[in-house]
Amino acid sequence: MTLCFSESFESLSLGFQNAAFELGGMTARHRTDNLGAAVADLKNADAFTQRYKAMMRHYNVLPERIQPGKSHENGDAEQSHRRFKETVDQALMLRGSRDFQGVEDYLAFLRKLVARRNATRQDRLLEDMAKLKGLPEMRLPEHRPLGVTVTAFSTIRVAHNTYSVPSRLIGEKVKVHLYATRLEVFHGSKRMDTIPRLRGQQGHHVQYRHIIDSLVRKPGAFEEYRYREDLYPTTTFRMYYDLLRRRDGKRGVRQYLRILQLAAGSGEARVEAALREGLRVGVASFEHVEALVLSERPVEAAEMGRVGKVELAPYDGLLLAQVGGAA
Repeated sequence: MTLCFSESFESLSLGFQNAAFELGGMTARHRTDNLGAAVADLKNADAFTQRYKAMMRHYNVLPERIQPGKSHENGDAEQSHRRFKETVDQALMLRGSRDFQGVEDYLAFLRKLVARRNATRQDRLLEDMAKLKGLPEMRLPEHRPLGVTVTAFSTIRVAHNTYSVPSRLIGEKVKVHLYATRLEVFHGSKRMDTIPRLRGQQGHHVQYRHIIDSLVRKPGAFEEYRYREDLYPTTTFRMYYDLLRRRDGKRGVRQYLRILQLAAGSGEARVEAALREGLRVGVASFEHVEALVLSERPVEAAEMGRVGKVELAPYDGLLLAQVGGAA
């Protein structure tokens, strides 16, 4: 069982190889539905993608697929998958919450459900294991290597999405290792950054730390910047920018960019705390923020976000009024 955030080939490869090595053997055939990562042409029964065919050759497996629109040909797998998702949904309801500390905690929760469901299948599994083929000594790499050039906007385009990289790489050729859930960016042999992979297409992930130095040198470009919304790390930064812009006009833009530069160098959390303090007392300037960040005294960060005791009686009154005052 592997979490897949998209139907990319990287997700298919990761899930297939995880299953094979956890099982400890390989079947003679692998059947897929008409997933674009595996099937190149719906009209040709043998037209698989080059990468999928290469993976099947590595594991000495015969690829096959179901007919388009004939999902019942994968009926056993589809039914088992549906039942498992129902089991997960029921277990989450019994748990009382769908919140987890992180992906690993969620995976541990799922693995327990998988183990419980598979406990009744051990005898049948042992029968099948006797007929499985051996595995190759090594897994295939779980990433796709790509070569891309960094644009003048300090961005790269990978799998139909846009990502920022450090501005010193503008014009340089970089190598990207594209994984199912992340990108690793290399310049020469040095890894420059690891970036979460976006889901879908035409998205963007722009980090202000990558481009802030060039924006400080050319502040006039900020208001026309295509990905400007990514340059407000939190709502507090956006509120402070609006206050600066309203009070100081274009000079406020330059001050905000210097604040972002300060956050990149001195820590975003400490700068945000200073911004909250400035909003609380009604002072908006780079100099005020810088003085708070560089001062020795701690900045009260929670003042604006503090929520007092919630009184529910007024809500009860609204509900009673809704039903005509009946108690």
